[in-house]
Amino acid sequence: MALLKETVIEVTHWSSKTFTFKTTRNSGFRFNNGEFVMLGIEHNGKKIVRAYSMVSANYEESLEWLSIKIADGHLTSKLQHIKVGDEIIMNSKSTGSLVIDYLKPGRNLYLIATGTGLAPFMSIIKDLEVYDKFNKVILTHTVQKPEELVYREYLENFNKQSNYITKGNFIYFNTLTQAVWPRTGRITTWIIQNKLQIVDDKIDYKLDRFMVCGSQGLNRDMITHFKSNEMIEGNSQISGDFVIEKAFVQR
Repeated sequence: MALLKETVIEVTHWSSKTFTFKTTRNSGFRFNNGEFVMLGIEHNGKKIVRAYSMVSANYEESLEWLSIKIADGHLTSKLQHIKVGDEIIMNSKSTGSLVIDYLKPGRNLYLIATGTGLAPFMSIIKDLEVYDKFNKVILTHTVQKPEELVYREYLENFNKQSNYITKGNFIYFNTLTQAVWPRTGRITTWIIQNKLQIVDDKIDYKLDRFMVCGSQGLNRDMITHFKSNEMIEGNSQISGDFVIEKAFVQR
């Protein structure tokens, strides 16, 4: 598979655990919103790559990426020090499970993210087609501390700034697990205990659709819960009630 080389044009450090960066975009690179590619750097003559979802929508001219920082991470221990002008490498072909076409038509769409699992949903919420298919688009983001709520201000104002896309039908909901906050606890607890009444109606597992991206624990708990409600997992072969990104790679 061909490798593309892109140049870093912007870097933002959100906290001691997370940072984002923007790169140039090859004019021939195409992807579906919600997909990921293998991305990384060349170090000491070796290519070090990991799975990264595009934060950018597929119509944007540059590419944006969200990354965790791990002190001894094979890639992120080095990637977190990148600066404007540096070069990254990435595959020319994208893939992934978080594609709207893998879901059956439904009422509301819930995007369930923990940590840097937020990344693919940042591209999905900017997709006009999503709001044509669902009444409401609810994005939940769970982290440990407030400073880890990347894009928080942007998401809180997304309806106002992007009403031409959302028509006011986007909802942002965050929870914290290790800090005093209006909404605390794991998002799985909110869902399984049926406390996640963000819109007028509570979740209806026959009508609502779900996309999940986060830790292995989140994936496991959500798959168990969805299947206990007789929901079908979607993929490229069959449309389902939920999809989950399982590309778990150490960074």
